[in-house]
Amino acid sequence: MTDATTLRQRLQSIDALRGLVILFMLLDHVRETFLLHRQVSDPMSIDSTEPALFVSRTLAHLCAPVFVLLTGLSAWLYGQKYQGRRDVSAFLFKRGLFLVVLEFTLVNFAWTFQLPPTVIYMQVIWAIGVSMIALAALVWLPRALLISLALVIIAGHNLLDAVHLAPGSTSQALWSILHERSWIQVSENLRLRVTYPVLPWIGVIALGYSVGPWFANVTPPARRQRYLLTAGIGALVGFVLLRMLNGYGDKPWQAYDSGVQTLMSFFNITKYPPSLLFLALTLGIGLLVLLAFERVGHKRWIGVLAVFGAAPMFFYLLHLYVLKILYVACAALLGLNHGNYFGFDSIGAVWLAALWMPLALYPPVRWFAALKARRRDIAWLKYL
Repeated sequence: MTDATTLRQRLQSIDALRGLVILFMLLDHVRETFLLHRQVSDPMSIDSTEPALFVSRTLAHLCAPVFVLLTGLSAWLYGQKYQGRRDVSAFLFKRGLFLVVLEFTLVNFAWTFQLPPTVIYMQVIWAIGVSMIALAALVWLPRALLISLALVIIAGHNLLDAVHLAPGSTSQALWSILHERSWIQVSENLRLRVTYPVLPWIGVIALGYSVGPWFANVTPPARRQRYLLTAGIGALVGFVLLRMLNGYGDKPWQAYDSGVQTLMSFFNITKYPPSLLFLALTLGIGLLVLLAFERVGHKRWIGVLAVFGAAPMFFYLLHLYVLKILYVACAALLGLNHGNYFGFDSIGAVWLAALWMPLALYPPVRWFAALKARRRDIAWLKYL
């Protein structure tokens, strides 16, 4: 296998993994759009959540951790392609600011269709943006120190779960941004909803940057795959052992009369902010899927997934607006059929819609991915 072939296979596997979790994200956003009358809590209520809905939501748990990890990894690869850490730091800072602005404007409008907004939701794009800004400073640390810091944040941030500050204070607002999901009152007519506190995500993006040397041109594929296998299995074994102990890393699970509900409880983990067990499970799976995709090679379906992963921000904005327009159209033409909402009657309908939408969105995403690859002279395209 030539170096060029190895490089293409390595990079395509990263795009394919990103593409896969983007499709899981699409499934979850279809659920949030057309099953809004059956919202789930975090973690989910086992007594009131059917298994099919639980599985759908749990699949979506893979999205943010894998995406943030790959953002850190991609930043390291960017540095290898250009002029090292100085260029990486500058790019991370500028793109991070771009994503924060994007979250507050185009992304928030896609969710609310309010102008001016009364609520701004600080969600995954915000968290990635702030994490990139933090990584812009952290890339200057020695790799060993960066790895240690990433692991300390990921493993230790649950020790801060009991810290709560006085509501309405500046310190409470800052703490909400870092670690506690809550509301921030900006003015009489504007509130911020901190859905994604950023501290754990900074740990994840730093970890992604730290594993970058596994993907260097000089690293033999067999060695990289051994690292991925060891890290992935290690994370999953750690998840199982800690979960069995039921003492740290997330809310305790419990046994039910039903074996299915007991299994659901075992995997019922906290996303906001992501617990240690949430990250161990999702990142472990993500690393093993990345390993599998690299070993599979250039299969056609891998290439299809890689198309979605090559233009992630374009797909993100496109699917949000398509979903919102579809919801408004259905509500206007068919009427509200679940109280104040228009919605599907079953999770099966959510899955059908989530299977149809990638077929419809694939042509424009493929066009944009090709444009982005072809027109490297257009600097702003790399931000998408």
